[in-house]
Amino acid sequence: MKKRTAMPRASHKGEPVSQPRSDHEVGEPLSAQLARGDLLASDCPSRDVLKHLTSRWGVLALIVLERRVHRFSELRRAIGGVSERMLAQTLQQLENDGMVARVAYQVVPPHVEYSLTPLGREAAEKVRELADWIEMSMPRISAHWDKAGLSSQAAEERDATP
Repeated sequence: MKKRTAMPRASHKGEPVSQPRSDHEVGEPLSAQLARGDLLASDCPSRDVLKHLTSRWGVLALIVLERRVHRFSELRRAIGGVSERMLAQTLQQLENDGMVARVAYQVVPPHVEYSLTPLGREAAEKVRELADWIEMSMPRISAHWDKAGLSSQAAEERDATP
């Protein structure tokens, strides 16, 4: 594997030469690059998975499902503040990405259970580590909010505006 330096390369005329984004990019067909994934590329399909896994409701659904199988209503009660519509959309995205398994039983009233797939368990472990880090770092994060004159609600509202 080539070693990369932090300094930009220069042409023989002293002008900067753009560097490839990765060592694999040089001479590699675009289809191979897309299949491998490059989160920094705007057209990378991995970005959709990243968006689904790291959304507010995606992270929380994965963390709750990491414990055990849940019915929809149990999940909704366990994840405070999520609407029925947002939870349904989040679960569908995670199911489409292969993270969540949905089992619908043909009974009256309808009975649907959600659980993590093996891939979903791997993802849940990673996002739980991030969530744990956030929880442990909240005093330091809150101190930065205080310096900026923001409450947690003000920070949330600021981040929600497009």
